[in-house]
Amino acid sequence: MSRVLRYLPKAWLSWSAGRVARSSSSRLLIPWFARHYGVDRAAAVVPEGGYANLQQFFCRQLLPTQRPVDASPRVLVSPVDGTLGASGVIEEGQLWQAKGHRYSLAALLGDAEAASRFRGGRYCTLYLAPGDYHRVHAPTAGRVRTARYIPGAYWPVNPQAVARIPGLFTSNERLVTELETGGGQVALVMVGACLVGGIRVNYDPAWNAGPGPHRAAERHYDPAAVFARGQELGRFEFGSTVIVLSEAAMGGETAALPGGCLHFGEPLLKF
Repeated sequence: MSRVLRYLPKAWLSWSAGRVARSSSSRLLIPWFARHYGVDRAAAVVPEGGYANLQQFFCRQLLPTQRPVDASPRVLVSPVDGTLGASGVIEEGQLWQAKGHRYSLAALLGDAEAASRFRGGRYCTLYLAPGDYHRVHAPTAGRVRTARYIPGAYWPVNPQAVARIPGLFTSNERLVTELETGGGQVALVMVGACLVGGIRVNYDPAWNAGPGPHRAAERHYDPAAVFARGQELGRFEFGSTVIVLSEAAMGGETAALPGGCLHFGEPLLKF
């Protein structure tokens, strides 16, 4: 699998998929896509006149009643609908990608100083399948003062690829959002993947990543962008992965078992 993928033009495929998904004719694919991936169409907000294209359906909003957000100050909620992969304590600056594969926190964040703040903390990896809700929300209330874009490859991030391709999350394109909270520092790493047409963030609409040549960059916000628990931070324009990090001082334990499905707003970490 990885040998075949190595020689495919993954960035071009992702750009092409995004272009097709944004075309008006792609709306004809929505019924098939919904059936194939088991999408609950009744849970989503349908724009007046229907979805303009498949991309708009990928990025659909949910009805407000669909995802109640746990209000307990003793939890971080899941920022997405997804499947919990590896999770645990960050030991010696390393995280588990899958059995037999570890990777560097500093490489993931693209900054050794930022990584030092999360040593001994906890991490949770959440995989968004193509049929999942693709928007990303704040796991707790906080302020965004720093964000970092790291260009990279477009390997797929499905469970089979995660198990077979070493260093996958540190190879792919990613956008790191650092969130200052009342209990400590939290980071959300949005990882791009093959066929992901873009990574969008609401706190900086001018800085939206997608397939193509991009330069690494770090941005600082003064005043900080303030988010309430559960408020939308950004979105993927196809399924991908979000890695949630929390400082050691916050403590806590993962509230779900690996392989379990979580909805946005449900407890992810309990303190």
